Amino acid sequence: MTERAKRAAAGAAVLQPHVTSSIEAAVLDELAAQGYGRLSMEAVAKRAGVGKSALYRRWPSKQDMVIAVLSDFSVPRAEIPDTGSVRGDLLATLRAVHEWLTHPRFARILPDLTAEAVRNPALATAIAATIGEPRRAFGATVLRRAIERGELPADLDLELALDLAAAPIYWRLTVRQAPVEPDFLERLADQLLRAFGARHMD
Repeated sequence: MTERAKRAAAGAAVLQPHVTSSIEAAVLDELAAQGYGRLSMEAVAKRAGVGKSALYRRWPSKQDMVIAVLSDFSVPRAEIPDTGSVRGDLLATLRAVHEWLTHPRFARILPDLTAEAVRNPALATAIAATIGEPRRAFGATVLRRAIERGELPADLDLELALDLAAAPIYWRLTVRQAPVEPDFLERLADQLLRAFGARHMD
């Protein structure tokens, strides 16, 4: 191993997982409490009980830090295992979206982050690339599985279908701030299946 490789390996070892976890939790807490505009590296470091250098060893800027933490939090929640049926897959997807949007911290973060993204094109682009697109890719996988099983038509507009799946949950929770009845997601799944032209509803 070269000296440069040894130094790189030694530097990587400094990034201890438990410290990273503490920092990530602090980022989410600060975002929920202060919003993106008022969030500072100093406040995150203080909440996590580390020095600012621990943050800068991981991310070069506040935006990079926030995007990385939110991506790690958000993207894995969109990966849905194959349940064996289009209805099962779709219902699992809707439940995952609901759980994501109602997470105690994220529910407070999302409205502020959405407003900030309107004012900050660079932030909006980063959110789309690292959170929006990967989550939509997982959703597209669910729909393609159903197409391959013959449960959805081959000419289904995937982009439109993905918008239709997530939008009613976001609209009810964030825009209307209306209650979600116990059977809401099941009723939504059935409506979506009809809209998508599903051949099998079970």
